[in-house]
Amino acid sequence: MNRVKDALISYRLEQAHHALRQAEVLAGVEEWDGVVNRAYYAMFYAALALLLTKGLGASKHTGVLALVDREFVRPGLLPSAMSRVLRDAFNQRQRSDYAELTPTSRERALEILGHAREFIEAVKNVILWEREGNQP
Repeated sequence: MNRVKDALISYRLEQAHHALRQAEVLAGVEEWDGVVNRAYYAMFYAALALLLTKGLGASKHTGVLALVDREFVRPGLLPSAMSRVLRDAFNQRQRSDYAELTPTSRERALEILGHAREFIEAVKNVILWEREGNQP
């Protein structure tokens, strides 16, 4: 990968880790909707980093989710469970941010936070694997 692409990937991974830390802080003060929001964005930024490895991006969240599936899940580079947790976090974030009278439970928020940690690690593993010159 070239230096500019590497810098962008690193920036997106930093954003992912920053959003994950924010989610953890919000969990500490029991702000469950905020936890879901920041955990989802941590996953989203990691997904953007992953797409950058192939020179891809999208202007909409649903486009990012579709590209992750097409480029990484279907070829077997990323486990299908990671697609499910990313989509689940996206849907829960939509509900908690925009639907009325649908607060997120503690259990649900902590589940998504755990999935965000797993997703980011899985993405980092794929990026490392690709940086080492491996092909599907």
